[in-house]
Amino acid sequence: MTQDILRQILDYSNRADPYPLYKELRRTPVYHDGSGPFVVSTYYEIQALLHDPRISSDARNLASNAADPLAEPGGEEETVLPPSFLKLDPPEHDRLRRMTNRPFGPPHSPHRVHDMRGDLHEIVKGLIDRIAENGNAERIDLVEEFSYPFPVTVICRLLGVPPEDEARFHVWADTLAASLDPDPDADPKERERRTHDSRMELGMYLSGLIEERRKNPTGDMLSELATGNGPDGTMTTMEVLSTAALLLIAGHETTVNLITNGMLTLLRFPEVLDRLREEPELSVNLVEELLRYEPPVQLVPQRSTLADIEVAGVSIPKGASLWLVLAAGNRDPLRFEDPDRFDPDREDIQHLGLGSGIHSCFGAPLARQEAQLALSELARRLENPRLLADPPPYRQNAVLRGPRHLPIAVDGIRP
Repeated sequence: MTQDILRQILDYSNRADPYPLYKELRRTPVYHDGSGPFVVSTYYEIQALLHDPRISSDARNLASNAADPLAEPGGEEETVLPPSFLKLDPPEHDRLRRMTNRPFGPPHSPHRVHDMRGDLHEIVKGLIDRIAENGNAERIDLVEEFSYPFPVTVICRLLGVPPEDEARFHVWADTLAASLDPDPDADPKERERRTHDSRMELGMYLSGLIEERRKNPTGDMLSELATGNGPDGTMTTMEVLSTAALLLIAGHETTVNLITNGMLTLLRFPEVLDRLREEPELSVNLVEELLRYEPPVQLVPQRSTLADIEVAGVSIPKGASLWLVLAAGNRDPLRFEDPDRFDPDREDIQHLGLGSGIHSCFGAPLARQEAQLALSELARRLENPRLLADPPPYRQNAVLRGPRHLPIAVDGIRP
């Protein structure tokens, strides 16, 4: 294996197709060049580590001398808000995740996501209608006009943001999303200023909304986070703020990539797109295969070891930096038959696309429903959609991998 394999994975020139590099990486299930992170790329090893209590998500447990060429995106938010439960270990992680789950999913709120289905369909319908009204079928940027605005609108409805304020959330989401991507051409100080200002504005807005919901709860998720008083007590204002910001950023970015990667894959496999148009129920299995084949989160960086451990015969010392390359594990031939083949009829799809263990994707039920509705409706309504650029321009980010733009042409849009 070449010594610069990690540099190649992070190199933007390989963003459109990193899978040959992942194949090379899997030849050494635990790769370490002597100074950087320990990189794990095979399915069974990643799955075991995601469930291993000796693996930490808290950056404070990373040894100070653990060299890591990739700082996790979004680290600056700790200067404004406390860490979200995504970046904590038990017992604090478990407490905050339980408190967040009470107003979101089973057993306390089993219908929250299901009851949003009507809203989701109306949002999807409205976005496609707007594209049709613009009348420019020669060139549609599916990211800008559909997959980017869709999830942030959903998060606003979930939290209970008043409709008249949703446009402000779109601006904040745009700025914070841009901060996750390296940009060698941008002025770093100006970029940092815009990001900091957006975080402060979002924090101040949410603080006011939280106080309002505490006085006059309206049944939305933010009201229940602010007023809930279960076995774990009540969240502090800062904890509610941190959790709401996590739902906005994490819930938005991964879903944008899932929908965009999904549509790109369907346009590359038009026979599957035709099937989805005729069989919308195919969307359930289709989305699971997309999460395996083109996952929105490619790798999980900045994990660390709480003890000396051994993985695939390699000794990893306490405090070492650990990368888990989910996208490589998803194409491990020791786990999946013919792993580089896109097959929506695949029966066994226990993928790593939404993680696993205590840090598995919190919003997975909502993300799945969003992607199923979005892709099936796009397949139904777009007439003869086709790519105008393949590969399309990708985002700089190697972790949250997806096209920055997806230019397509259509012959028309069905009512």
